[in-house]
Amino acid sequence: MPTPSCLACGQTEQDVPLVRIRFRGTEHWICTRHLPVLIHDPQRLADRFPGADGLEGAEHRDHH
Repeated sequence: MPTPSCLACGQTEQDVPLVRIRFRGTEHWICTRHLPVLIHDPQRLADRFPGADGLEGAEHRDHH
């Protein structure tokens, strides 16, 4: 089994905290630094995360 690493930057759990995600039957890892990219602008990860180009980013709204 390969060492888990961030799909965006390649860092491992020895370097940064990683979060495991599943998408379309496959498992991926992303670091906490790049998690906002996945949430708000997933198309930026399309070259490393198959299917990301079809995802819509979440809108950020402040609730006061």
